[in-house]
Order: sequence, then C-alpha cells, then structure tokens
Amino acid sequence: QVQLVESGGGLVQAGGSLRLSCAASGRSFSSYAMGWFRQAPGKERVFVVVTRSGVSTSYADAVKGRFTISRDNAKNTMYLQMNSLKPEDTAVYYCAAGPILTMNPSTYTYWGQGTQVTVSS
Repeated sequence: QVQLVESGGGLVQAGGSLRLSCAASGRSFSSYAMGWFRQAPGKERVFVVVTRSGVSTSYADAVKGRFTISRDNAKNTMYLQMNSLKPEDTAVYYCAAGPILTMNPSTYTYWGQGTQVTVSS
C-alpha cells in the first residue's frame, strides 16, 4: 500500500509557473509506475505524464516541452514542474501509483486527493 498527498497547486497568471509535489508514504514508490493526471470541470480525468524508473516517461502532447516530471527517491516524493501555464491547464491535478506503466487512469491503484491549479488569462 502507498498513500499519496499532493501539494503546490494555486492560482497563477497565464505564462507563470507552479511546482506540484506528491509525497508518498508506505511502500517505496520506486516499486510503482507513477503519474500525474488532471481533471477539468465536466471532463474526464486524463493523463499528463507517466513514468517508471528505468523504463520510460511519457508526456501528453498538450504539456510536452512545458511540464517536467522528476522524483526524489530518497524523499519518496515526485514533482511536476509546470512552466508557461495556459488557461486550458486549469484542472485538479492528481498523482497516482500503479502496477503497470500506462496512460489509462483506470489502471492506477492509488490516488492522492488532488490539488487545484487555476490559470487566469
């Protein structure tokens, strides 16, 4: 089992930056595929970036070149650096952990509570 807690969301103007954190407790998250997903009002939850140590990292086309995922295994913490933010990035952002590396949120077992990111124009 792993527990995930996100932080770092907030309100930012278009073009600004935010860094989200996902702190994991319980089993080391290096054992899992990890990802960031987001859900805008009235829309489905979609993947932003997924990664697994020693395997690969995949970014959604909408964020490629602007968002960067990183992880500190010693702190059991994953980060999402978001630059050049756009109003369409507004959503609740979730971190997730699961047994296999996919872009499908339904395959991820553990979820944080989410953190709101709002980008004003």
